[in-house]
Amino acid sequence: MRMSPIILSSIILILLDVYIYTALRATKIKWARSKIFTVLWWGYSAVLYLGLLSTIFFDVRLDLRSVILVALFITFATKFVFALIMIIDDIRRGGVWLSRKVIRRKNAQDEVIVENKVVVEKGKSKISRSDFLAKSGIVLAAVPFTTLTWGIVSGAYDYRIRRQKLYLPNLPKAFLGMKIGQVSDIHSGSFYNKVAVQGGVDMLLAEKPDVVFFTGDLVNNLASELGDYKDIFSKVKAPLGVYSILGNHDYGEYHFGLEPSAAKSRNLELLKQSHHEMGWDLLLNENRKIKVDNEEIGIIGIENWGAGFRFPKYGDLDKALKGSEDVPVKLLLSHDPSHWRAQVLSYPEIDAMFSGHTHGMQFGVRLKSFQWSPVQYLYKEWAGLYQENKQQLYVNTGYGFLGYPGRVGILPEITIFELMSGDKPS
Repeated sequence: MRMSPIILSSIILILLDVYIYTALRATKIKWARSKIFTVLWWGYSAVLYLGLLSTIFFDVRLDLRSVILVALFITFATKFVFALIMIIDDIRRGGVWLSRKVIRRKNAQDEVIVENKVVVEKGKSKISRSDFLAKSGIVLAAVPFTTLTWGIVSGAYDYRIRRQKLYLPNLPKAFLGMKIGQVSDIHSGSFYNKVAVQGGVDMLLAEKPDVVFFTGDLVNNLASELGDYKDIFSKVKAPLGVYSILGNHDYGEYHFGLEPSAAKSRNLELLKQSHHEMGWDLLLNENRKIKVDNEEIGIIGIENWGAGFRFPKYGDLDKALKGSEDVPVKLLLSHDPSHWRAQVLSYPEIDAMFSGHTHGMQFGVRLKSFQWSPVQYLYKEWAGLYQENKQQLYVNTGYGFLGYPGRVGILPEITIFELMSGDKPS
């Protein structure tokens, strides 16, 4: 059942293969009609499909599985764009054919001639509309191929520090100027470059945060994915502590299923143990009080709670808040930003919530005064700072990656907050 999206994608890709190959062979482009093209086209596809089958039926190493799935994704995106162009040409051809059959104008034969006549002329070189569209499709299809490939080479580990002042009206004086570092969505099972991952941790530590928040998804599915990266993330320390929570992927439900099992429970316990071994204070529907100069603020951490039926709802705000009634500021760690609008806004005592989960879909545009990603059509709050009345939400776009091992436009993020007193300037 877990492989059905992959199988469906493969079937679509095979249909695209047949469609595009047939369309190219029907043009007058010389290389598209050669035997070498046929061998390369179907040879690459055969290798890709065999690799895919191996990930379904055999226990393929995680790094090799990632390479195969990435190749599938980039190939699909590239061929899909090209197929759209060829479909436009087929629609055009269909319109000409329909006009001949239905309208039966006297000059129908002339239209057929015009349909194949020159649309681009350079010197004595001529090209039909079909050949022109085919070549245009190749150029346009190169855009997703180049972009997605560059996103792997350049974007996957291009960590960026994002600085954010966080204004809190009831902030005690002892915490004025305190620095909070936030990382989220590490997804250690996707990593393939330890040196780069260490570089991101070094960037965080160079900021010398007073406290660090980790807002969920340490792994993709299995506690064992943390592997050698446990030593790297164990270096994340802060004078006032490192506080962490679980994300939807940490429960192993995408691997073991929704039903309880001994293996699933064991996996979760091992993951919780890893947090403690790294020196992180894992908050499971509970809170901690940070004390500086006899003044306190509260850190509230809940288990995953996501709106909709797709994500686990283990978070319990009432339980997590119990005992924190006397602190003037409450900072909530909750993995999924949809929780903010669904529940948290009904708890006005919560001043700010820190989350992740969206990854910014690892694709989009993020500038100082403008940001866009396809994920915004799924999540109203998906990246950066949001405010409603006196409550605030910050969505971190993630340290790691999932599925596509790269990022285009939405780069991996390390957030550094500076706590300020008073209302946010308008």
